[in-house]
Amino acid sequence: MNTPLLPHWLRRVLRPLLDPYRRYRHARYIHAGRIVVGLLVSILLTTGIHLPHGEWASVTMLIVIGGLQHHGNIGKKSVERAYGTLIGAALGLAVVAQESYLGMPLLTYVVMSLICGFFAYHAIGKGGYTALLSAITLFIVAGHGDNPITDGLWRTVDILIGIALALAFSFALPLYAVYSWRYNLATGLRDCAKVYERISSGQSITADEHLKLLARLNATMLQLRSLMPSVSKEVKISLVELDAIQGHYRMCLSTLEILSNLRPADLGNVGMNAEQRRIRRMLIGMARALKTGATERLERPTESLAVGPETPAASAEVLGYQLMTRQLALNIEGLQQRLAKTAKQWKI
Repeated sequence: MNTPLLPHWLRRVLRPLLDPYRRYRHARYIHAGRIVVGLLVSILLTTGIHLPHGEWASVTMLIVIGGLQHHGNIGKKSVERAYGTLIGAALGLAVVAQESYLGMPLLTYVVMSLICGFFAYHAIGKGGYTALLSAITLFIVAGHGDNPITDGLWRTVDILIGIALALAFSFALPLYAVYSWRYNLATGLRDCAKVYERISSGQSITADEHLKLLARLNATMLQLRSLMPSVSKEVKISLVELDAIQGHYRMCLSTLEILSNLRPADLGNVGMNAEQRRIRRMLIGMARALKTGATERLERPTESLAVGPETPAASAEVLGYQLMTRQLALNIEGLQQRLAKTAKQWKI
């Protein structure tokens, strides 16, 4: 967001609303407030110009953005809603026209049921939302075929107004999925640093605190996965690239679990203090860059990895722990490079 164009005093006043992290933390309140204002505008507009069946504009607005926070989803759902509305309205008007012309209610019921059966077939799979809304709009416009054609036209207009209002209000303090992705990933990396600290310092890996951290890391991984399609649409990062970042994070979790099991009884003989400090520093550095947007720290070169075991006669237990620690460091380096490569896109 290009806030430098605003006067300094105005930026200070609007900072709670313009700051991405605050908007992420208070997303539910912002979303609820946007719905309240949007519905008030919808009601005042349709009643102010005495639009017949104006309640369908408000219903449509709730359907399009009521359950969606992220800007990337709202645009997609609005387009699907528009297609579904136009298809369903056209078919509904056709049903009303044939009922008025033929006057055969039973035929109308059969035709409407067959049309909805066709939509039900396509409602399972890609484009299912559009198919389902087409069937719903068919009944909104036509009723059971006995609605006046003028009512069907007005309801179609109301639904399109609702879509337009939903799109307009989706741009008011947009809640980008990339905010949730950034800050969830930052939290996950901080938790990785905490887990690694517990492993490398010899703390219990069966304690409740350790198990809760691991459970939280896995939950974060699932949240990041669900956000990827919306993030890709919002900031134009390919799903392949996002999946690569997700892969590094997933590998980090797997390696930490392996390190928990490989940890030698005597950590004093491992001799990897410098490497351990470097791993923690990289994890915390990436978390800070994601949270604050200070991406220059991602560009800083990392120290080269040491080659070979640091103890001349390392046991198999110690050697395995050393090798997995270096694998963790290499994976974290790869994640840092991926984040640096895409920083201009996710830092909005």
